[in-house]
Amino acid sequence: MSVLALNKSNFDEALNTEKTVLVDFWAPWCGPCRMLSPIVDQVAEENPDLVVGKVNVDEEPELAQRFGVMSIPTLVVLKNGEEVNRSLGAKPKAQVLALVK
Repeated sequence: MSVLALNKSNFDEALNTEKTVLVDFWAPWCGPCRMLSPIVDQVAEENPDLVVGKVNVDEEPELAQRFGVMSIPTLVVLKNGEEVNRSLGAKPKAQVLALVK
């Protein structure tokens, strides 16, 4: 499954699923975000049972604030619309997969 570009108009709709949702809060100027981005893309492609989205915090500050994102990259895992896990900073693929399991 491809990665969804999430914004305030489609975010709640993306959460309205029975699947686990992984959200990557990032910004284009953030080096660790650029390191994590291809890993998040791989996780999305290899795990069709997940909904994976990215939120550009520069373009969507309301969503970043809603989730209390203070530093990026931040990965947030949601199930049934509720946050169940969170990780700060760039992580290897194995740790990203461990977050969503």
